[in-house]
Amino acid sequence: MTETNSVVQKIRREKDMVVLELSGDIDLHRSVDLRSSLLETLGEQPAVTVINMREVGFMDSSGLATLVEAMQLSRRYGGQLKLVGISRRVRSIFEISRLDKIFQIYDNEAEALSG
Repeated sequence: MTETNSVVQKIRREKDMVVLELSGDIDLHRSVDLRSSLLETLGEQPAVTVINMREVGFMDSSGLATLVEAMQLSRRYGGQLKLVGISRRVRSIFEISRLDKIFQIYDNEAEALSG
C-alpha cells in the first residue's frame, strides 16, 4: 500500500465480518478520516466489525467519540464492534473514561473472532 495519511491502513472482509487495521495517532484531524471509513463500513451492516488498533500510539477524545458513534451505529442494527490490540497508553484513555466497560476489548484478532 502506498504511503497515506489515512488512519485506516487496510480493510479485510470475510463473510459477515470486517476487520479494519488502523495506524498512527488518532487526533481531531485524523478522526474525521476514521469516521468516514467506519460509517461506510457500518453502512454495509456487517455482523461483526473488528477494529485492530495495534499500530495506534495515541488517541484523543475525538477518536474516542468516533468509536462510540461507531459502536452505537453497529448496535442499532444488531451488529457487534470489537476493539483489538490496544496499547497500554491508549487503553488508559478508555479506562479513565470508563469506556473499557462499554467496548468489547480483546488482546488480538483471534480472541475477538472466537469470542
